[in-house]
Amino acid sequence: MGARQHLVIDGDDTLWENNIFFEDAAEAFIDFLDHSTLGRDQVRAKLEEVERLNVASHGYGSAAFGRNLQEAYHRLAERQVLPEDLDHLMSLARQVMSQPMQLRPAVRETLEDLGGRHDLTLFTKGEHDEQVLKVERSGLGELFDRVIVTPEKDVAAYTGLVAEHGFDAGATWMIGNSPRSDINPALAAGLGAVFIPHPRTWSLELTDITACDRLLVLDGFARLLDHF
Repeated sequence: MGARQHLVIDGDDTLWENNIFFEDAAEAFIDFLDHSTLGRDQVRAKLEEVERLNVASHGYGSAAFGRNLQEAYHRLAERQVLPEDLDHLMSLARQVMSQPMQLRPAVRETLEDLGGRHDLTLFTKGEHDEQVLKVERSGLGELFDRVIVTPEKDVAAYTGLVAEHGFDAGATWMIGNSPRSDINPALAAGLGAVFIPHPRTWSLELTDITACDRLLVLDGFARLLDHF
C-alpha cells in the first residue's frame, strides 16, 4: 500500500470515547428506576429494545437517548410518572455531552503520521451539531482533509461519499469499530475496511462481519501505521 490511499475514519469509539458515557447514564437510569422484580440486565435489555425500535425515527445522540430513557421509564416505572422524573432522565442524557473528551490511545500521533502520506476523511454519524462539537472538542479536525457528518452510515452513504469526492473505491478504506456502520456497508459499497474493535461498542452496532479479502482487523489505532 505504498500509493496514496483515501482513509475514511470513524469518530465515536474509534478516535474518542463515546459509548462508555451512554452506558454510565444507562446505569444511572437503572438506579433511578429501582425496579422491584427486574434485574439490571433485564432493564438494560428493555432499554435496548426501545433504542432498537426508535433508532430509525429518533436517530442518534444524547437527545435521542434521553427520549429513549423517558419511553423506557413510561413502560417500566412502578410509580406515577411525574414531569420532574422525565426532566431528570433528560438531564442524565445531557450529562453524556458534558464529560471530558477522551481520545483513544495513540490517535493524534497516528493521524499526524498518516496525514503526511494519505488523504484523510473524518466520517462520523449522528446529530449534526453534536458531532461537530465533538470534533471541535477533540482538536483533531485540523488533521483531516475534510470532516463529514452523516445521519446514517449505510451502503448509500458510502457510495455517495466516494462519488461526491471522486475517490477511487479500490484505494479507499473505512476505519472504525462498528461492524454495522463502519465495516459491512463499506465492504458492500466496494471499499476496503479496517476493523478496530472497542470493548464497549454499543450493542446495536454489533453484528457478524462479512468475510472479504479487503478486510483488516487490527488491535489498536496505532497499528494502522503497519499497513498504511
